[in-house]
Amino acid sequence: MKSGEGFSNKPMSKNTKILLGSAFLLIISATAVLYYSSAVFLQLFVAFALAYILNPAVVLLERKGIKRLHGIVIVFIMAVLVCGGFAVFFVVSIAGEFSNMQLNLPAYAQQLYEITPVSIKSYLGVETFDKVVLRLNELMQQARNTAPDLLKPLFALLQKALTSTVEVLLALLGYLIIPVYLFYLLADMPRFASFIESFVPERFRPAYAAKLAEVDAVLSGFVRGQLSVCAILALLYSAGLYAIGIDLAIAIGTLAGVTFIIPYVGTIIGICLSVIMALLKFNDFLHPLLCLGWFGFIQLLEGTIITPKIVGDTVGLHPLIAIVALLIGGQLFGIIGMLLAVPVTAVLQVFLRSLAISYRESEFYREE
Repeated sequence: MKSGEGFSNKPMSKNTKILLGSAFLLIISATAVLYYSSAVFLQLFVAFALAYILNPAVVLLERKGIKRLHGIVIVFIMAVLVCGGFAVFFVVSIAGEFSNMQLNLPAYAQQLYEITPVSIKSYLGVETFDKVVLRLNELMQQARNTAPDLLKPLFALLQKALTSTVEVLLALLGYLIIPVYLFYLLADMPRFASFIESFVPERFRPAYAAKLAEVDAVLSGFVRGQLSVCAILALLYSAGLYAIGIDLAIAIGTLAGVTFIIPYVGTIIGICLSVIMALLKFNDFLHPLLCLGWFGFIQLLEGTIITPKIVGDTVGLHPLIAIVALLIGGQLFGIIGMLLAVPVTAVLQVFLRSLAISYRESEFYREE
């Protein structure tokens, strides 16, 4: 193949250079604005994520002849009722579990003391359980005496916060206004999509629409599907731990299910907490093994039935790639990075897959 064959040698026009330069400056300016107003960006991001989750329900009502504005109000009310009902159930259940756990605290302390090695007891100076109680009372008294000193930094922090009342009020107002952002995003989402598409040249719109549909399938498969998987896992974890007899079963199961939005993290948290509670309550090997077995069984169901049926193969990330993405996201951006690592990597995979297909169809690859 001759040098330069297959590539256009036509010089770039002046208008094209101006457009590219303007686009570059716009991207730099937008990046700077987002960096210095990260709090506002986070609020908008939360509102956009909620709009993306709720939009299919609004579209479904719109297809049934209900005006979009009325559909948004209906979806808002349903979402508030569902979240409120779940919150009430969760608070009542957790309050009851904590009450039962409070009654068992002396037994937990006794069990923990019995499984503590003798060398550690000697080092801490608590050779008998009575000395443990005495030591705890001394620590409580010391905590009461040092409380005024500990409050001084808090008062200083409050004083500093009150000196910047405007910033505090703006931050608070920003989070309270998320429902307003959400309403306008849902109301104007079709118009916003058309506005973005109007900047795409006519000759590229079929490819743009196809790629947008592929990205939407990946994101919807992860976001909506993963939320459904988390809810199912929370229910199964809680039911199993409650049947085993673990205290705080609903709290641990719900926490493990919710944190499964970050792959593998929820399972690790659930196993650790349930095994600790089983050791403290039963002081045997059977109940910790039952907890491990239950989590292993649910993970098997999740990998073979739940996730394939709900999420499907739309995300399609290899487990090794998902783990590496989680580690990189956590290293760069903390918890937010871990939350976004898998969906962002899945979207990047869409474009990398297209790039690989283009490469395999190129003259350079096909040339003998």
